[in-house]
Amino acid sequence: MIVFRDPAEVPAGFGPSVVAIGKFDGVHAGHRAVIDRAKVDAAASGARVVAVTFDRNPLSVLRPDVCPENLIGVTQKLQMLAETGVDATLMLTFDRALADLTATEFVRHVLVGALGVRTILVGADFRFGRGGAGTPELLRELGAEYGYRVDVVDDVRAIDDDRRVSSTWIRELLAEGDVEAAAKLLGRTPSVWGEVVHGAKRGRELGYPTANLSPQLEGFIPADGVYAGWLVDEGPEGALRSGIRYPAAISVGRNPTFDDVEVRQVEAYVLDEVGLDLYGHLVEVQFVSRIRGMVAFEGIEALVAQIADDVAKARSALT
Repeated sequence: MIVFRDPAEVPAGFGPSVVAIGKFDGVHAGHRAVIDRAKVDAAASGARVVAVTFDRNPLSVLRPDVCPENLIGVTQKLQMLAETGVDATLMLTFDRALADLTATEFVRHVLVGALGVRTILVGADFRFGRGGAGTPELLRELGAEYGYRVDVVDDVRAIDDDRRVSSTWIRELLAEGDVEAAAKLLGRTPSVWGEVVHGAKRGRELGYPTANLSPQLEGFIPADGVYAGWLVDEGPEGALRSGIRYPAAISVGRNPTFDDVEVRQVEAYVLDEVGLDLYGHLVEVQFVSRIRGMVAFEGIEALVAQIADDVAKARSALT
């Protein structure tokens, strides 16, 4: 997948293209429905498939007081979009300059001028341009002038409760620790991504050394507790990524037994590996199922016994 970070980076004559536009936070089942439709349209015309998205939620600039936490970061978003099979992604920096573009300017400069768009696919609630004035209806009106057509893709809805698949719903599930239900809406295991850093090394002292992720990680951290999952080692930054996947028992929270951890931590104990050195490596931690909530224990002995039980349950859940 080709990645452009500015319309000026798109080479002349790049199009024609079929463009799917959206925040794509989570690249969940609803987003993939839009992208899959774009791929079908492109196959019929021989055009390129391009995802147009943003490096942050536009609300972080327009209404930071109501902006929700992102489900994924930029690195994760690019990786997941690549996995959908799009030919290119235009990752726009959403700043005040972009926010001030009118809807017509956005269509003319970005979609038509840079990408040579022939078909645009959006969800029914898509808004763009200064003040959110751009709608699917306006896109269609401009299409008559600039020579493209617009497809509005219907929502993907859950059969049981007829709720629209959305990033909001997925956040709610993850905040409850229901990673299995979130995975169904995402179409993949929920995860976080970041660098392994040095911690207090308590896990090592207890016989269960953990890989501690930097607090500056990407992704929505699920509710405090212990999870069964996977750690995917992508190697040090700048190195060829190895992508080795290890089964893991994962802890999320502030470690209430010791009561001296100020920020929530994500740490993973890799099962049945001795001497594994992951410091400085970039890793993805995937949450498969929740084992229990986070609790404080009366002393080290009780904590170690519980960790042993957690590890056994994680091993069972992953086999």
